[in-house]
Amino acid sequence: MADTTTTNLLLTKPEVGASTDTWGTKVNADLDTIDALFDTGPVLKVSKGGTGAATLTANNVVLGNGTSAVQLVAPSTTGNVLTSNGTTWTSAAAAIATGFGFKNRIINGAMVIDQRNAGASVSTSSGTSIYAVDRCKIYYTQTSKFTVQQNAGSVTPPSGFINYVGATSSSAYTAGSTDRFMVGFPIEGLNVADLGWGAAGASTVTISFWVRSSLTGTFGGAVGNNAGDRSYAFTYTISSANTWEYKTITIAGDTTGSWAKDNNGGIFLYLSIGAGSSVSTTAGSWQSGFYVSATGATSVVGTSGATFYITGVQLEKGSTATSFDYRPYGTELALCQRYFTTSYEPGTAIGTVTTTGQIGRYTDAAGNYCSIQIFYPVRMRVAPTIVSYGVFSGATGGQVSGDSGNKTSSVTGGGSSTACFVATNNVSSGAGESLRCQFTASSEL
Repeated sequence: MADTTTTNLLLTKPEVGASTDTWGTKVNADLDTIDALFDTGPVLKVSKGGTGAATLTANNVVLGNGTSAVQLVAPSTTGNVLTSNGTTWTSAAAAIATGFGFKNRIINGAMVIDQRNAGASVSTSSGTSIYAVDRCKIYYTQTSKFTVQQNAGSVTPPSGFINYVGATSSSAYTAGSTDRFMVGFPIEGLNVADLGWGAAGASTVTISFWVRSSLTGTFGGAVGNNAGDRSYAFTYTISSANTWEYKTITIAGDTTGSWAKDNNGGIFLYLSIGAGSSVSTTAGSWQSGFYVSATGATSVVGTSGATFYITGVQLEKGSTATSFDYRPYGTELALCQRYFTTSYEPGTAIGTVTTTGQIGRYTDAAGNYCSIQIFYPVRMRVAPTIVSYGVFSGATGGQVSGDSGNKTSSVTGGGSSTACFVATNNVSSGAGESLRCQFTASSEL
């Protein structure tokens, strides 16, 4: 395809319940003009004018501040890509097959699914990690330094998104040398096996996301392997406080090291909100060792009340960031349920006292044994850890509710595919007592 600097483009967007809505006709390929026409949303269809010309479809349109790049991909065997630098368009061949299928290897990158917390704030007062929303894992080495929540602060998400995850610093804490505080995204090895990391020909990947913080400056992150002995630290800049900004980072695949290609952890993406010197390193190259950030990066936990919000997280094959890979809600939920599932209804936090969605069964004739069968909605990554919760007052983990009160339960017969059993012993003072519970099943990385 020849240089397209002077080519006219007809840009149209199909509207629901209406004929094609045309934003402009025969618009010269000028970025400022396109920004003005498409400030309400992405280009969904682009037709190139001229007799016999091929139809082009928009693969990526990033708008804002007059400095964004626009990329159009022609559906052809050569995969011609048109790229605007804000003044002119250039054309080059590129493979477009990577833009289809499971393009985004991050699950729930738009932070929509929150099976555990139902949007409630999550405490970091115990343990070493928690899930803010499904597949978004929060790591910390010191407790109570920040809180995290879906849609923390109730700010307006960037265009095209309805949810985000927000971390808020609880104090001004100076990270010790081994301290690390990260928003993490673990990816199963089976979902990145095609990247071929750990051998010659390892594929390049591009990370993209929307970020907003009350702080400005250079921020850090990293990708690493399951063994914790290979890391690539990177930086990005937040220029304006309390403003959503779009970031992209391209990383050449690692040709050495051990990278799982099975149902163990394959690639781990970390966005640091505070890291000590021994887990920080020079950005921009693969290194041996476990690192989660770049040396000198801004520490969110270092400023009391500082905020860090993230959404639209994507890791994809190739050297160019493309539009966010929206999947149907049911598909995204099923992908999350491979790692965590529950009987609680959507929007109900774990441990809530409720009978809605409960499972149950009667005791045997002697009144001293009951098995409650559990069916998983999808095959889980491995046989999960199962916790039962009573459905009456004082619902806590490891219990079922009987007519005469809550009973201690144990788990047996767990598998990864279809069912397991919650077994309870000495559950009743009489025969035929009804036992009920809610449950969670976790097979997280």
